[in-house]
Amino acid sequence: MDWSIQETARLTGTTSRTLRHYDAIGLLPPTTIAANGYRCYDEAALVRLQRILLLKELGLPLTTIAEVLDRTDDPVEALSQHRVSLGRERDRLDRQLAAVTATITRLRAGEPLMAEEMFDGFDHRAHEEEVTRRWGGDAYRRGDEWWSRKTPEQKLEWKADFSALAEDWIAAAEAGARPESDRCQELARRHIEWLRAVPGTPAHDPEGDLAGYVRGLGQLYVDDPRFGANFGGSAVAELVRDALDRRLEAHSL
Repeated sequence: MDWSIQETARLTGTTSRTLRHYDAIGLLPPTTIAANGYRCYDEAALVRLQRILLLKELGLPLTTIAEVLDRTDDPVEALSQHRVSLGRERDRLDRQLAAVTATITRLRAGEPLMAEEMFDGFDHRAHEEEVTRRWGGDAYRRGDEWWSRKTPEQKLEWKADFSALAEDWIAAAEAGARPESDRCQELARRHIEWLRAVPGTPAHDPEGDLAGYVRGLGQLYVDDPRFGANFGGSAVAELVRDALDRRLEAHSL
């Protein structure tokens, strides 16, 4: 049985435009194209689309999704791996939900907060493989040691600093600020200083490629929805990237 592009979009909660984009980049070509130009998808295509949507839910960019899909042609094996990943993600979210609920309960009751309880499920080690792949094992080790030495209060303060920075970026975007504006350039300066504070990265290493690292990270904010979500979406992420680029062009760092 084949499904038309409209039926496929309706069944999966996506859009015909998205499916055409997946075809254009070679991620999901239609099974057949009728004489009238209508795209149709068979069962194998729907399985591939299910895997694409699952990987998007896990926060992977489309380029990485394509690489993952090409690693195996066995849909049962691949979906079994996805199921394991989804189970881990569900467990992590359940722990975060319980931690946030406990914090709300204690705040309402006027009880003292339990710092260890508050951060259950917020495990930065979940990104060990990705950090190692992008920047090397030493970068992960140094960053892990730096984070582990922090007290719960210091961790909360560090996260609050980033939240404030992200909120200021969002406010600048909502106000229509341009990347080259004084407002955005000051935010770019703060952003780079924030990056410098993290050991194990080229931003922290006096001999590291700070400019290359910042530019690469700025592009990652745009390409990877997991990072873009920290700034409220792709539009703000693009402003961050462009402002960082302008800052690097105007100043020798």
